[in-house]
Amino acid sequence: MTSAPKAKPENLTSPAELGEYKDTVNLPQTNFSMRANAIIREPEIQKFWQEQGIFADLSHNNKGDVFTLHDGPPYANGTLHMGHALNKVLKDIINRYKLLRGYKVRYVLGWDCHGLPIELKVLQNIKAEERANLTPLQLRQKAKEFALQTINEQATGFKRWGVWGDYENAYYTLKPEYEAAQIGVFGKMALKGYIYRGLKPVYWSPSSHTALAEAELEYPENHVSRSIYVAFPVTQASEQLKAIADLANLHAVIWTTTPWTIPANLGISANPHLSYSIVSAGDKNYIVATELVEKLAATFEQALEVKYTFTGDVLEGTIAKHPICDRPSPIVLGDHVTAESGTGLVHTAPNHGQDDFIVGKKYNLGMISLVDDRGIFNEDAGEALAGLSVLKEGNAKVVEILTANGTLIKEEAYNHKYPYDWRTKKPVIVRATEQWFASVDGFREEALKSIKEVNWIPAIGENRITSMVQERSDWCISRQRTWGVPIPVFYDEETNEPLLTEETVTHIQELIREHGSDVWWEREVEELLPEAYQNNGRKYRKGTDTMDVWFDSGSSWAGVLGGESHNSRTVPYAMNYPADMYLEGSDQHRGWFQSSLLTSVATNGYAPYKTVLTHGFVLDEKGQKMSKSLGNIVDPMVVINGGKDQKKEPPYGADVIRLWAASVDYNGDVPIGKTILAQMSDVSRKIRNTARFLLSNLFDFQPAEHLVPYADLTESDRYILHRLYEVTKDITEAYEKFQFSRFFQTIQNFCTVDLSNFYLDIAKDRLYISAPNAPRRRSCQTVLMYCLEAIAKAIAPVLAHTAEDIWQYLPYPAPSKSVFQSGWFIVHPEWHKPELATKWEYLREVRGEVNKVLESARTDKVIGSSLEARIFIWSDQENIQANLESLGEEELKYLFIVSEVKFVQNMKAKLTGKESHSPAWESIRYRYDSEDLTFAAFYADGEKCPRCWNYSTHIGESTEHPHICDRCVSALAGTF
Repeated sequence: MTSAPKAKPENLTSPAELGEYKDTVNLPQTNFSMRANAIIREPEIQKFWQEQGIFADLSHNNKGDVFTLHDGPPYANGTLHMGHALNKVLKDIINRYKLLRGYKVRYVLGWDCHGLPIELKVLQNIKAEERANLTPLQLRQKAKEFALQTINEQATGFKRWGVWGDYENAYYTLKPEYEAAQIGVFGKMALKGYIYRGLKPVYWSPSSHTALAEAELEYPENHVSRSIYVAFPVTQASEQLKAIADLANLHAVIWTTTPWTIPANLGISANPHLSYSIVSAGDKNYIVATELVEKLAATFEQALEVKYTFTGDVLEGTIAKHPICDRPSPIVLGDHVTAESGTGLVHTAPNHGQDDFIVGKKYNLGMISLVDDRGIFNEDAGEALAGLSVLKEGNAKVVEILTANGTLIKEEAYNHKYPYDWRTKKPVIVRATEQWFASVDGFREEALKSIKEVNWIPAIGENRITSMVQERSDWCISRQRTWGVPIPVFYDEETNEPLLTEETVTHIQELIREHGSDVWWEREVEELLPEAYQNNGRKYRKGTDTMDVWFDSGSSWAGVLGGESHNSRTVPYAMNYPADMYLEGSDQHRGWFQSSLLTSVATNGYAPYKTVLTHGFVLDEKGQKMSKSLGNIVDPMVVINGGKDQKKEPPYGADVIRLWAASVDYNGDVPIGKTILAQMSDVSRKIRNTARFLLSNLFDFQPAEHLVPYADLTESDRYILHRLYEVTKDITEAYEKFQFSRFFQTIQNFCTVDLSNFYLDIAKDRLYISAPNAPRRRSCQTVLMYCLEAIAKAIAPVLAHTAEDIWQYLPYPAPSKSVFQSGWFIVHPEWHKPELATKWEYLREVRGEVNKVLESARTDKVIGSSLEARIFIWSDQENIQANLESLGEEELKYLFIVSEVKFVQNMKAKLTGKESHSPAWESIRYRYDSEDLTFAAFYADGEKCPRCWNYSTHIGESTEHPHICDRCVSALAGTF
């Protein structure tokens, strides 16, 4: 820039500086606050929704189909955490979107109320003396009270997060009608032959004194077991082994990580297809898998010389001696044996392993029960072991005995995954007890077929649940606890045979429907039996087992959706079964998704859901699991309301949590922390302030009177409507595909890049300076209205409170009371103008280059505002110059926000220094030169207009308004 800034004449005092033109400018006006003030405003909006019955109105009166998102019941135990927030907000985003699309959304919240965690909480909160005298009914009453109190607290939290749903008809697994539906599912499965009672090894929790399902286990890192290698002396070889080997001082060597199970050993398993060798080890000979010889030599720290090699089937019929007890331990064959670890020979205790049980049954090895409900060796284990905990001193004692009798070859620590009780966080054991099982084999193929008919999001979910169902053993559904739904079975006092018929189940089901499951404990057997069994000459006792809580929640499709029978529903209106969607954490492939699938397929032949969406776990910003010990827990209620020190923990409100939930890739684990929350707050504020700008510049706009037809809109306005068309299409697709992070990026980009940084920046001149009714201003306001309503609808599923706040401040009559009653976008095909978009995207690139040049001048303090500049521009490319000229010099100056734009053909040749203000091209400091385009920036000619701040050479030409430019004179006259 070569021209120096012009000094203002000393004898001229601008009337505008005295405020005379202040009222002639269309300054923005709105009461919509720049600050969200969420801790006050969000509850006000929620009260508005409640008083107006918005959710109830839409969920029942929308014109579309019913959409059922079936809520997986959170456990009614403890306070809410960020995992709850992620889950509930994702569900609410989907539900609100579906409401906007016209669906009748059915979302009934639910809670899982039975089971050990609540029972333990109750027992922990009462004194030992009272605990000892507590009757089952008293315990159940206290557990119920605890669950209902927790439900109330959690429901309050969900509502504060803005989660819409049917709270009045919420389902609790302790409600009589729900329990009755659950009994109905059990009965149908029993009558189909899928329920049986048997003595089988199950996961047993000594700390909880009950059997556990696989879904009730967890596998913490760094569990270390005492692993041992034990030599079983061979006392009798099979005929095949005798024919090929010297049997002197021969031992079968086993390896185990559970030494306490050795006393229950009844055999040794070998794989018939593996290669085995007899190796010399000093004065002894060992039988081990051939491929493990070298590894075992290193482990035993002694040379192992191979003497004979043969296949495993040769070993069948060989008998070894138990290393502790005076009984034989025959070698049997099983395909479960591998050479991946250990010795290739597996110590087999049918009471303490599923594979052991199967092979023991095949070879009729029998069963030995040496461990009680508390995980203590009983008297049958012998004097040395009786009374010892198998997981503690009992384990050590077995190792001590083996060491003393010379059969222990080696002991070493072994770090591996080991099952723990997910409630007590203590190790479990495998133990054979009489339990009730669901025979998964009876309907496994149907379940696998049903899985393929479900839409899994992400797709890997199908593989996960398929492998789990393929591999799972029969489901142990009985628990030895008081707080739960009873297994409705009677036992013959004389024969111990169970009484389980359609008549007995139906009778108990109706009693529970009327009185609740307490009736099982309140009444005597005679009062619980159907009349036909009361005087049939037999005496019965009622069972004491309750159902696995996964059977409770897994029956929700029957109790809530009406899948078992219409009479068992907990809600008074139609819901879809199968549900349109289940949505929970990825751990539910082995939990609720699976138990729901198995019960539904077993009774009705198909899955209870059409789509299953899963999300990951919430971690801190470093990717670590949240825990009190690490001090990294993020409390959702503190995020909303702020902490004790609100400078460190500001009150963000619910919408920031909701925006975070939409921003993350929920397919994997997701982080949250102070930095991320601050970022979400900034994005939320940017969207809010964009909406505020739109609202404030529509203060005098009435669509019925001022809306400009599309054909009469300016070119830049039509371009932005094209962008709005693309944005609304992308956002709709993002919601349809549940890709909420894509919505997040799209709306953020539109508000920041397309609107704030571009369109609204170049629109200010015509919004503020033009006459109120000027066509160029009303054209712009028409687009602002479309953008405002589109943004409100686009963000409504996520930033629900912000969207409603925007809607309540519309400066013209709102199309509906609530933004959620307004329906989804109406996309106008005529807005789609790809050719226009191509032109304007190039113009935006040019604008970007102009801004860079002007910024250089601003950095050098040559100019302050861009309006102090003028631009000379030209392109030798005909199509580019045609685009520039089609817009015109006047519109280009608004695009660049400068005071003047001039087309200068052959610019380099013309700017030769002949004009006082035009030096040679090479000496022009602020310029741009490419193959396609050339432009240069100069200081603007003329004086600064005090009304519009543009520089003009026409100030003083009006006698009526001698101090302002010709544009502003026309604006005051109503013609510009």
